[in-house]
Amino acid sequence: MKKANKLFLCMVLSVLAFAGCATSKNAVTRPIKAGREGFAIWPIGDELFFRMKAGKTFKENCIVPREDLRYIQALHKDKDGNVHFGEMVVHRLIADDVLEIFEKLYDAGYPIERMVLPDNYMADDEIMMRDNNSSSFNFRFISHTTTVSKHGLGMAVDINTLYNPYHKVVTKEDGSQTEVIEPATGKPYLDRTKSFDYKIEKGDLCYMLFTEKGFEWGGDWTDRKDYQHFELPTSITNEWSEKYQKK
Repeated sequence: MKKANKLFLCMVLSVLAFAGCATSKNAVTRPIKAGREGFAIWPIGDELFFRMKAGKTFKENCIVPREDLRYIQALHKDKDGNVHFGEMVVHRLIADDVLEIFEKLYDAGYPIERMVLPDNYMADDEIMMRDNNSSSFNFRFISHTTTVSKHGLGMAVDINTLYNPYHKVVTKEDGSQTEVIEPATGKPYLDRTKSFDYKIEKGDLCYMLFTEKGFEWGGDWTDRKDYQHFELPTSITNEWSEKYQKK
């Protein structure tokens, strides 16, 4: 089967799986927004919602309503130019911007190796990042707080995670230091002076598109580095987290 036919079949099967032909009130029959072929925004229908609960991104304690989440379908290209069908769940607040960003990255041939839901990895961040997967929504609270994390809100996006790791040096009370690298296999890519595939750099197209939409890049942080990570400002995310807490 030709690559184009495989891609079309993949898209059709995915649309059928999440659009659903059931008569349930939560059956999805059409996208909220459909751009050109291969790019669309959908509500969270029953089939997808079941998948998210089974895969642990929508956990039992999730206070973000499914109505505030959106399912994005977007084509993307790997470093060799091969076209893949991508999917991502984000908050409705950023859905239009993220879809537009992915369209522009695709047109420019900016490489994204893998983009499937964290539910494929049972919401295990370490395993998912080692697989260089790009994603957004994965519900959780910030440790020891009642504030929903930015990924828990679907207001942060991670791109090409293996090659753009998180790094922080933690100083303990006794003065000793511990190095935190996520994923652990991303250590070879902490040297940002080196050239390698899937690297995000300040000023590159991915950086420019996200920051133009008001996202902050973790690679700009001084107390730690999170080269894969783009997020909305805390002033916005805290407002939404507090809103959900009050419900």
